[in-house]
Amino acid sequence: MVVPAVILFFALHTFPLLQGVFYSFTNYAGYGEWSFVGFNNYLALFRDDRVLDAYLFTFQFAIVATILTNAIALAVAVGLNARIKFRSTLRGVFFLPNVLPMLVVGYVFSYLFASVLPVLGQSLGIEALSTNILGSESLAWVGIVVVAVWQAAAFNIILYLAGLQTIPTEVYEAASIDGAGPWRRFWTMTFPLIAPFFTINMVLALKNFLMVFDHIVALTNGGPGNATTSISLLIYRGGFQGGEFAYQTANAVVYLIVIVVLSMVQLRFLQRREVAA
Repeated sequence: MVVPAVILFFALHTFPLLQGVFYSFTNYAGYGEWSFVGFNNYLALFRDDRVLDAYLFTFQFAIVATILTNAIALAVAVGLNARIKFRSTLRGVFFLPNVLPMLVVGYVFSYLFASVLPVLGQSLGIEALSTNILGSESLAWVGIVVVAVWQAAAFNIILYLAGLQTIPTEVYEAASIDGAGPWRRFWTMTFPLIAPFFTINMVLALKNFLMVFDHIVALTNGGPGNATTSISLLIYRGGFQGGEFAYQTANAVVYLIVIVVLSMVQLRFLQRREVAA
């Protein structure tokens, strides 16, 4: 029963991966003839300003979005876990962004940033909202962060809620008897007890944001200029549209290694914090 799944996995995942690694050592343009160039593609990556700028933007975006997503998701999850009215309905509402197609969400927010918010900002006299931030090289990434966090927080909220529901109510009752306030209960009891869920959310969020693609295509398409060009978008454009198939494949291999190493380091660090907590 396992053999068909293994064959499909190898044919659709492992073999293309190995094939890509093979082509990264060539000058293959995606068509025509090719020849081996050794590590030239990998060495050229470190001298390519496009690649360095894309890495800088991607890491800046991923770090900020990961922190904001988990902070907001944890705060909302704590609120939804309390005894409030319409709790089940609100949980469904907050999860809704996770099931919406990213391209549709991106186009809706693009319209809001381009038309609705500037008009609102002008009427209220708020200069920061009076122009389309997606058209600014220095602020376009902020708009992408807003959309990414709004959608990604929905999934993290569900995971945090699952973690909060594993905490026995007797623990909170005992803390209340001892005179612990809400803030003290959160930092000394709630947060340490949901540490494994925090670890999973942080690792998954950073990994997903490092591979950001749909958000950028829908909102800015990498612009203005190349201000919001991520690694994934650069690989797609150069590899499938710019005749740099082998070169961008080498870029993809390096990026795969970077993501794996970062995920392992992050996971190891956060798991140690769980033990300390």
